[in-house]
Amino acid sequence: MSIIIYHNPDCGTSRNALAMIRASGEEPEIIEYLKTPPSRGRLVELIRQMGMTPRQMLRQKDTPYTELRLYDPRWSDEELLNFMMEHPILINRPIVVTEKGAVLARPSERVLEVLANPDIGDFIKEDGEVVRAPVRR
Repeated sequence: MSIIIYHNPDCGTSRNALAMIRASGEEPEIIEYLKTPPSRGRLVELIRQMGMTPRQMLRQKDTPYTELRLYDPRWSDEELLNFMMEHPILINRPIVVTEKGAVLARPSERVLEVLANPDIGDFIKEDGEVVRAPVRR
């Protein structure tokens, strides 16, 4: 299985996660999820794989989250999925899928949890923060 990243090239966190994947020696399949959103079934499967709920997958910043009052607990998981299908910008990202599992890479270094080769050395994020790869034992 190859690596898949649900990516937004305008997002620094997503760009950092992609760069870390490439630093591990892999070239992922890049799905720009705003242009090609996952199907409802695929989104449900990704949420399940990550052990999350639809509410935990909602992106709040720079989305219609507040305008749609999605903070209100009255919305069911099914209704929240409907909103994400209608407004893909509400899907938090980047989501990275590998043979080892799926992860919402926020912060971006969470991508190291699912890479076959997380030993990427010191990685400098776009904002200058240094990420130290985990030491394998």
